[in-house]
Amino acid sequence: MLVLTRKETQAILIGDDIVIRIVHAGKSTVRIGIEAPQAVRVVRGELLTETQPRVARTVELTGERIVECAEAA
Repeated sequence: MLVLTRKETQAILIGDDIVIRIVHAGKSTVRIGIEAPQAVRVVRGELLTETQPRVARTVELTGERIVECAEAA
């Protein structure tokens, strides 16, 4: 496992097309943004262990692609 220290607005690059950016670093939480191609599935880890089926959906926010997870209908 690679462990890095990053400040707000700094990024981590994975390969040529995945960028993880620190959006906000608070006292006990960190908000990150993930930029990835549409074909790359991005889900929160805890959703993989739950029994309810989940689906990923893409949300556009000020021109940046944000991936959220919602319960399947």
